[in-house]
Amino acid sequence: MSAVQITEGTVKVEMCGGHPLFYRQVLPPSGEPKLCVLLLHGIRFTSENWLRIGTLTSLAEAGFRAVALDLPGLGQSKAAEPPAPVGQPAPGEFLRQVCEGLETGPVVVISPSLSGMYSLPFLFQHTQQVKAYVPVAPICTDKFKAEQYSGIQVPTLIVYGDQDTQLGEVSLRNLSNLPNHKVVVMKGAGHPCYLDDPETWHTSILEFLKTLV
Repeated sequence: MSAVQITEGTVKVEMCGGHPLFYRQVLPPSGEPKLCVLLLHGIRFTSENWLRIGTLTSLAEAGFRAVALDLPGLGQSKAAEPPAPVGQPAPGEFLRQVCEGLETGPVVVISPSLSGMYSLPFLFQHTQQVKAYVPVAPICTDKFKAEQYSGIQVPTLIVYGDQDTQLGEVSLRNLSNLPNHKVVVMKGAGHPCYLDDPETWHTSILEFLKTLV
């Protein structure tokens, strides 16, 4: 049995119509967390996916605080109003308020698919609050210019499945303009590549996180 404990809670964000956002959190079994990792999700998923495939536990056992958020309008945050139409970049202030409410400090953001509409504006507008960025075939990468990407020095791990020939390749092309990036291509994996091969996913992100502490 794992020694880590999963807790649940809500965080209030002004721009969500007054409705709080649901999150799941895991802390390391001992000692102070090395960093906080914020896990977002795609349109067909919720924070529960990170619980089910063991990502929250893996991060906590490696010494990190892991917080998985249900995004506005989805999962147990269904009542919260999204601060932008789906598919359009949301204000970077949204994730800034989330991080402030959760007291994350500089945060590592794991951002698959739909959540790119939240994570990319946060990366560009509040760069100093992003310790590292792990985009997993996110949307909205085409909404920003190459020069915008090239000015961001945040350590980035670009992850995608080699069977994701649409968003995976488009997002890679745009995100490769980030100067401080590495790429992990997950063999035989589709768009939600972390579901297809959780073991490779966990190994990849933990190796990357070790380089930050």
